[in-house]
Amino acid sequence: MAKSTPEMNNLEMSEGNKPLLNAVIRHIHDNVDPITEEFYRLGEGRADRWSYAPGQLELLEEAKQKARDAGLWNFFLPNAETGEGLSNLDYAYIAAELGKSPLAPETLNCSAPDTGNMEVLERVGTQAQKDKWLKPLLAGEIRSAFAMTEPDVASSDAKNISTSAVLENGEWVINGEKYYISGAGDPRCKIMIVMVKTSPDAETFRQQSQILVPIDTPGVEILGPMHVFGHDDAPHGHMHIKFTNVRVPEENILWGEGRGFEISQVRLGPGRIHHCMRSIGQAEKALDLLMDRALNREAFGKRIVDLGKNMETISRARIEIEAMRLMVLKAAKAMDVLGNKEARIWVSMIKAMVPEKVCDIIDQSMQVHGATGLSQWSPLSSMYTGTRTLRFADGPDEVHHHVVARAEVAEFQESNERQLAAHGKAQGKVFSGP
Repeated sequence: MAKSTPEMNNLEMSEGNKPLLNAVIRHIHDNVDPITEEFYRLGEGRADRWSYAPGQLELLEEAKQKARDAGLWNFFLPNAETGEGLSNLDYAYIAAELGKSPLAPETLNCSAPDTGNMEVLERVGTQAQKDKWLKPLLAGEIRSAFAMTEPDVASSDAKNISTSAVLENGEWVINGEKYYISGAGDPRCKIMIVMVKTSPDAETFRQQSQILVPIDTPGVEILGPMHVFGHDDAPHGHMHIKFTNVRVPEENILWGEGRGFEISQVRLGPGRIHHCMRSIGQAEKALDLLMDRALNREAFGKRIVDLGKNMETISRARIEIEAMRLMVLKAAKAMDVLGNKEARIWVSMIKAMVPEKVCDIIDQSMQVHGATGLSQWSPLSSMYTGTRTLRFADGPDEVHHHVVARAEVAEFQESNERQLAAHGKAQGKVFSGP
């Protein structure tokens, strides 16, 4: 059973950070929404899909500079020296707003997978690693990727990771394949954190390590993009990468050999909260699009909103959005109150619940839009593609349901044992002789 405390029921954003949330909302309205359509228009028909068209990055950098000037930068980091020092709960409110816009997270330097990678570097990186990679990431000057998933093993069980790293003469020699490596197609991506097997003879959870690999290292071969429902998501991309005798210095290992699983807990707990809260922003956007279409289009002599069960569809979407919001806020509060390890059940609950429900809401919005909802004229199809992918990213639904159910079963069995033990003591008292 998920551990809870009375303190976890206070889900209000802290009073001191409410102005920050309002500033983010204004930034998106004033600086991001006005450039979004032009940003994507400029990118249409570019000669190299794995680059940005002239003018795109200039638009983005201008919005980023406005955010920096306003102090709206690196909110996701809990350390006030490198980030805003927000609690997970306070950042969850901000992440929900960022999820409504495809460009907003990057303008505040709060985009995945950089957020998780920066948090790892800040928490466990050496000073040399921070100077070389964390500083330019914090400044928004470069992008990064996290390479874990493999095509030849069931990577949902991270113990199966088979990409090897062998220490030879002060260098790690890496061989293997990874796929769906998000962000590795971006020409600004300069560094990857790669999950590898370094100690095959060690105990199960001490076999893996995470190593920093510059993407231009000899032997790193990007074989091409993996498509999601036929989309390559260029230039961000979800890349298929082969590592052939890739050599990096011994000091590129993060936190020491055999600590890959520990590092994953550093990055995945907060990352799952961020994904889920941004997904709720996507659901809000999908519902807004649904409402606009349903109220302003007619069929069979009626507004679409008045046809069939569309009013109930709207009601159910709103109810589910609010239920998801409360669950994610409570998971964020659990991380603040209990810590990442104790809050893992809450995090698994929202990771199993939210992407599936958001997919349903986007799907309903597409249905109300008719054929247009599936087309390039609507953002809904790309929203659905991204959200459907989240049902695999950071662990598939089944893994998270297993985590929740395992805790529930264990608690039930322990409770039964306690009751039986108490009953036995009571019987002993009743039937014991003088």
